[in-house]
Amino acid sequence: MKRILLFTLLFISAAAFSQEDAWVYFNAKADVETYLANPLTMLSQRALDRRTNQNIGLDFKDVPIDESYITLVGNQPGITVMAKSKWLNAIHVRGAVADIQALSALAFVASLDFADDSLDSSSGGRSAYQNRNTAVNKNLDIQANFNYGNSNNQIEMLNGHLLHQQDYTGAGKIIAVIDAGFPSVNTVQPFQRLFDNNLILGGYNFVSRNNDFYSANPHGTAVLSTMGGYTNNALVGTAPDAAYYLFITEDSAAENPVEESLWVEAAETADSLGVDVINTSLGYFLYDNPAYSYTYEDMTGTKSFISRGADIAFSRGMVVVVAAGNSGDTVNPYVGSPGDAINVLTVGAVDATEQYVSFSSIGPSFDGRIKPDVMAKGLAATLSDSSGTITTANGTSFASPIMAGMVASLWQALPEKTNSEIVELIKQSANFYANPNAQYGYGIPDFSLALSNGLSVKDNDKNEFLIYPNPVESQLSFIFPSAILNAEITFYNVLGQEIMIKSVSVQNPSISVSGLNAGIYWYKINALNFSQSGKLLKK
Repeated sequence: MKRILLFTLLFISAAAFSQEDAWVYFNAKADVETYLANPLTMLSQRALDRRTNQNIGLDFKDVPIDESYITLVGNQPGITVMAKSKWLNAIHVRGAVADIQALSALAFVASLDFADDSLDSSSGGRSAYQNRNTAVNKNLDIQANFNYGNSNNQIEMLNGHLLHQQDYTGAGKIIAVIDAGFPSVNTVQPFQRLFDNNLILGGYNFVSRNNDFYSANPHGTAVLSTMGGYTNNALVGTAPDAAYYLFITEDSAAENPVEESLWVEAAETADSLGVDVINTSLGYFLYDNPAYSYTYEDMTGTKSFISRGADIAFSRGMVVVVAAGNSGDTVNPYVGSPGDAINVLTVGAVDATEQYVSFSSIGPSFDGRIKPDVMAKGLAATLSDSSGTITTANGTSFASPIMAGMVASLWQALPEKTNSEIVELIKQSANFYANPNAQYGYGIPDFSLALSNGLSVKDNDKNEFLIYPNPVESQLSFIFPSAILNAEITFYNVLGQEIMIKSVSVQNPSISVSGLNAGIYWYKINALNFSQSGKLLKK
């Protein structure tokens, strides 16, 4: 009887994975020049404006995938097409191994990549298709004196309330939330303010392939509430006046690499709609089929389909904010995909006292990069559940959107900055920027400091000097208050000893501090009858 039972279990297990998942990469696209000459056939005007503002040109990745190729593949025996990506010029298919392998005979197929690397013809697997993109280089009169209630800690920890007090609450920015479901968002009170102001712009359920996105797993509802929720004296999101698209890509019933492909589809949709910030509180490391699972050695930012897609999203001019993961106290404690992607802002979790929480996944990435990038509150984060009850929950799933909302609010304040400049300002403002580590990354950002560092000359209406960047590596710049043309700055070490004196002027407002050793310094600026002091961190 035991032998019969064992045979039955083995048979069921084999049958469960008899269908394999794979990516099919194409070698061409149709009508490329026509599409590039008519960009509104590919992207909305808002998406094109975002590109223009950041000097990002259109390229081959923006051109739609050739639908005739998809049809031809889908018509092959035993093949089901699950998802598609114009950025990677690939489709996700499911079928028997032999049926998938037969696709390589089609003239327009460049290569095949099985989710199970052992089935690939070369040992390179997914890493053979590395993304080689490089980083690219006050809207509404609103009431921002919010009664934060229990959500005050998660906002004040980031000095986000100081941006809100200046009416930088995400207004004019669009955030795409890519998650597992959003039930009750259209009915419960904490989201009523979004609907009253027409800030839910739409969404899509990529898992079910329909428009029913107020459904499925309530994880996305909770995530959205930390950004856009509003219940007076109980919950205020970090971007309560941003607009939102809601996309479902996570299938709660299974864990399969097709969710990576659906995520990339959603990111491409977000790009075409002109989204500024993507938040995804999802991560992939282990799958139901162990042969599909990743190892730490895969966490290079260039192997997984989703991480390559996330980096392309960044290259289109969006900021992609990703939860680090909740495996920090397990035998596999590292950040997964897409948190390992090179250009995403990966967010770990701290508690109310700004201490690292043991479940927060750690870095570095396998290739040695700083991950997570920054930290936000993820233990007892205040949020709304799908019943509209204001409660608390744990996870980097909530640290990430708390951060994403602040990204949108900062970008509203600094609309001329590129996505890479915004991300760098956030990292530079963090408390461990000079000495990052595997748990905190660069640490907890100070968004008020990031705003100060990012201000341009025309923004300086205060009667004081603005000094940036701080922390500084080599070149320190000054924005002068009105009526002052020249000044002298003296640097002191922590013992109060004079270290260096420099002169600056409106004509030459920058100085070199490369001669200073890394550390903390005090400075004093003297000009006419004016004096100003402060602290400087030298990297």
